[in-house]
Amino acid sequence: MNEKIIKQYLEYLKLSGIQDIFCSKTVASFSKQEQSQIKQQVEPEDMLKFLEQKYSSCQKCVLGNSRNKFCYGNGSATAKLMLIGEGPGADEDRTGKVFVGRAGQLLTKMLKAINLERDEVYIANIVKCRPPGNRNPLPEEKRACLPYLEEQVEIIKPQLILLLGKVAATTLLGIDGTMAVLRSETHEYKGIKTYVSYHPSALLRNPNWKKPAWIDLQKLQKDYEAL
Repeated sequence: MNEKIIKQYLEYLKLSGIQDIFCSKTVASFSKQEQSQIKQQVEPEDMLKFLEQKYSSCQKCVLGNSRNKFCYGNGSATAKLMLIGEGPGADEDRTGKVFVGRAGQLLTKMLKAINLERDEVYIANIVKCRPPGNRNPLPEEKRACLPYLEEQVEIIKPQLILLLGKVAATTLLGIDGTMAVLRSETHEYKGIKTYVSYHPSALLRNPNWKKPAWIDLQKLQKDYEAL
């Protein structure tokens, strides 16, 4: 747990009604053992809820000016598998939940096909607010939002990650290429085994990609079931 997360945990305690916290040290001087003890005192689910509330009024980029709802992420705070897409669409912007539109319904079916329920995994996006017209997020928008996603990964500690679509893959892996190239091998993000496959919205537009997407899911399923 890094210094920023510890500070946020202390802020979380304050918002939870604990107004006075005695500490003889600065956060930066905590030993690794002390940091571990602090980490054990907060549940990942509580921390994610706190951070979602904290960031819900974010104005770090222009997307904050046009959004209806901030879409932080949904699912299990202790998930072994984390799915990361591009950004919210119209249905997500309206509800504040990720992957709830047609693409989300397809994603639910895809997970069921490999014997997973949505509440077993955690799903998030590169950006937390809808880009106008569902355009790709701009570089400055991704840079502004990426720390939120990095925090989510650090708190959840997934053992596998599935990146949905080229935007998510190129942003987090730092490499470019066609989907065929990106899908051809597994990668690592922050030391976590990471897969790349098609975004469900792309599968809705191009049904011919469903077969290779199914191959990707089967590879993922094999590793998931071996955990």
